[in-house]
Amino acid sequence: MNTFKKQLLFCCSAAILLACTKEPSTEVIVESTSIAYSHAYKAPVFTTDDRVEKIRKMGPEIQQLIEDYAVTRNIPGIAYGIVVDNELVLSSATGLINIEKEVPATPMSSFRIASMTKSFTAMAIMKLKEEGKLNLHDPVSKYIPEMTSLEYLSKDASAIDIENLLTMTAGFPEDNPWGDRQLDEPDLMLKNLIGGGVSFSNVPSYAYEYSNTGYALLGNIVSQVSGIPFQDYIRLNIFEPLGMNNTYWEYDSVPSGQLAIGYRWEDEEWKLEPMLHDGSYGAMGGLITSIEDFSKYVSFHLSAWPHRNDDDNGPIKRYSLREMQTPQFSRLYPNRTYFNGDPCPSMSGYGFGLSVTTFCNQLKQVGHGGALPGFGSNYQFFPEYGIGLMAFCNLTYTSPWPYNEIGELLFETLEVKPRQLPVSTVLAERQAQIVQLIQQWDNKLE
Repeated sequence: MNTFKKQLLFCCSAAILLACTKEPSTEVIVESTSIAYSHAYKAPVFTTDDRVEKIRKMGPEIQQLIEDYAVTRNIPGIAYGIVVDNELVLSSATGLINIEKEVPATPMSSFRIASMTKSFTAMAIMKLKEEGKLNLHDPVSKYIPEMTSLEYLSKDASAIDIENLLTMTAGFPEDNPWGDRQLDEPDLMLKNLIGGGVSFSNVPSYAYEYSNTGYALLGNIVSQVSGIPFQDYIRLNIFEPLGMNNTYWEYDSVPSGQLAIGYRWEDEEWKLEPMLHDGSYGAMGGLITSIEDFSKYVSFHLSAWPHRNDDDNGPIKRYSLREMQTPQFSRLYPNRTYFNGDPCPSMSGYGFGLSVTTFCNQLKQVGHGGALPGFGSNYQFFPEYGIGLMAFCNLTYTSPWPYNEIGELLFETLEVKPRQLPVSTVLAERQAQIVQLIQQWDNKLE
């Protein structure tokens, strides 16, 4: 074959190969939920369901506990509620949300809930994961280029990934209360902070250490991946589907007479705390909401349990909710006590924007506290019981409730019971067959 023919053959072959080569795909790969499952599976159920009746009966006692607590702790106002499954069955308040104008606190009052915000940011990440737009093991530098300039503690450190930020295992040192005062900082401040180099207390994936900055970075990732501010993404994909129409990022947006004003107790009097506007650190603690609105969010988390075959139509899938509620880097607390004061060692860990504790008697609670200048908040829910508790107050860095006393009422005085797993069909069948075998010893049955 002469040189010209060889060249012609090469060019034709190359053209064919190029024509057959696919261009890079821009298709988003969404997680498949089409799996085979057992139609014989029986989910745990309440054998006797008197939870609502019992909780409503203890309403006056809880109210008295809250009122006494507010007086002894000098708290201007407290709002609280208890959810059973998807219903706010008990809610009330005491005191004032605005001392100067004498505005009473109600379950509709809007309180800043501080770090309780973190699970919303985590849920937004899980939503983007379900949409195939990110992976929890993606390096954070993929979305925030400034992260590439970080100087880790050691050469063998792994790069920080999204899951490290969710579980607070990025290696950043604890940044309370500094982080609480950065709510209104712009995105540029956050990027300059990272670009300028941050300190490390550990290598990534080694230990848990509470980090507000990590959750500010998660908010930035939500904005980068979704193409809209994280506040808008969470509003459109979480608040609106859950009917949380009175939850806000910016205090200027709260209707008149509804906003709780924050105070500190100093020199035997209440003094105003400055309200910070929303900004890049809002993803770690900026939300403002009411007991009535937040109860819908607690109910959604409770809806993750039990595992069942019902349709799954939430803002995120039930398996994603359960992943959020799974503790990482759990630690033993040998000196803890139960609600009634009895010694009760527990295991606690951090999931995705949620703290998870299992007591010595296997009672599991999931939730998060929140604290900022002017505010204190907390919520805890009990998956096996379908019960959630929440309370907000407007006093600096203050627990909003007498939690142990309320817990003792629920689990000691009222003795509410968890779901029980029914006997499966095949187990009942085998039991009957074994009894028959013992009585008759049929070789065929054997």
